[in-house]
Amino acid sequence: MPDGKPSLCFIGFGEAGQAIASGLRESGVEHIAAWDILFPKAEGERLMRAGEAFGVRCASSAADAARGADVVVSAVTAASSLEAARSVKPHLDGKPFFLDINSVSPGRKQETAKLLGADTRYIDVAVLGPIHPARHQSPMLLAGPDAEAAAPALTALGMRVTIAGAEVGAAAAIKMVRSVMVKGIEALTLECFLAAARVGVVEEVAASLKNNFPGLDWSKLVPYNLERMARHGERRAAEMEEVTATLRELGVEPLMAQATVKRQREMGQIGTQASVRGALSKDGAAMLNAISAAARDRH
Repeated sequence: MPDGKPSLCFIGFGEAGQAIASGLRESGVEHIAAWDILFPKAEGERLMRAGEAFGVRCASSAADAARGADVVVSAVTAASSLEAARSVKPHLDGKPFFLDINSVSPGRKQETAKLLGADTRYIDVAVLGPIHPARHQSPMLLAGPDAEAAAPALTALGMRVTIAGAEVGAAAAIKMVRSVMVKGIEALTLECFLAAARVGVVEEVAASLKNNFPGLDWSKLVPYNLERMARHGERRAAEMEEVTATLRELGVEPLMAQATVKRQREMGQIGTQASVRGALSKDGAAMLNAISAAARDRH
């Protein structure tokens, strides 16, 4: 650790990686490198510019990024979490902490920990809220044999961490199971209010729901949920596929979770349309109208 400060490496530099890295840089962490498989491609230019803007070294490979790192943060797509670990395994020294923040099943986390073996101190990490605006200070659960050792080091970096347990998979289990509700409510919000918009009873339905759920402000919740699905539906669908795997591991048939996968993925595809993108910064009515029109065009 140069000057007693850790060197960090991010494998995967999408929204989550950028958010955490930028927050850490602003809090005084000087040595951060990143690698993303998109860097050599045209679509990777935007990611590299973002990193350079807040002082992250954009590496030429996973090996280049990981070399000498005290902490490795894996922040890739759900389907790529094992491959991300495999890409850095031969290039690690000094047993760095390996923070697996990917939204995958407990079984996948355990498989990744087994793959890395004694080359790292593997930490199962679950991020329990939107990554913006808190960034590196988003609440996180840690699990695994080395979670207790990692917590003080991460807290010193300004991160908000809580120990979920000493078993790899304990944090992932909480994240996956709560996603049944969180992402399921998003999907139900779309289905309910899309129908309400088409029959012209949005305000009436919201008022009725207020009677059943007095603590929820539906005028804010509806556009918030729609915006998240439109921007991140494809990624959230992939996460929900991991949720279905988790439920199966637990012997629970994932009937609702499977339906949520379908609704999230469809909304992610709808969200790529210019008419919908343009409405995401507007009010709930404008969002619903744009989504309704785009959905009709698909069927």
